[in-house]
Amino acid sequence: MSDEIYKYIDIMKTIKKPVQSEINIKKSQFICAIYPTKNKKESKEIIQKINQKYSDATHNCTAYIVGDGEGFDDDGEPGGTAGKPMINVLRKNELHNVTAIVTRYFGGIKLGAGGLVRAYSKSVMEAIGEADIVEIEEYDVYELIFEYSDIKIVDTEVRNNSLETIDKDYSEKVYYQVVSKDNRDIEKIFEKYLGKISIKFKNKQFLEKI
Repeated sequence: MSDEIYKYIDIMKTIKKPVQSEINIKKSQFICAIYPTKNKKESKEIIQKINQKYSDATHNCTAYIVGDGEGFDDDGEPGGTAGKPMINVLRKNELHNVTAIVTRYFGGIKLGAGGLVRAYSKSVMEAIGEADIVEIEEYDVYELIFEYSDIKIVDTEVRNNSLETIDKDYSEKVYYQVVSKDNRDIEKIFEKYLGKISIKFKNKQFLEKI
């Protein structure tokens, strides 16, 4: 297991866990599911699963806003009547790292372009209304590894510098996951222990606000 330290960079909003809602408009059934997703790969995997689950649906329209881009798909609905209004609702609600899929079962009554825009927008808004919205922060990720004999030193530095340990692993060596809540320079804190504590930058991640 690798240990990771997160340093505050930015704040955004996302949903804490998947949510689903359903509405019926002029006999058409609209099922909206929204999932927390970090990147396009996760979005595509979720969309594929929904397409398989509702393979008999008339349309499975999608919209996503994630760390490495955003996009939408009308899935056969008239251009601009499904995916675009869906992503606009996500933007209006300032949501990031999310993927929304609206499954439609056609009920036999055409809604027209304006009706479709309203239906898909409402479907996403209804789901967002059911969601648990949380703030997420972007953190720099570091790896911190040390010997058992240095646990007391690390614990003291964590406490004195207002860091928060979010995970601990005790293997051949000790691994801590620590978050800096006030943007402290993690490398500087531990630089005096060079040779005893291994620490290096790895990547960036979004985590629920600490």
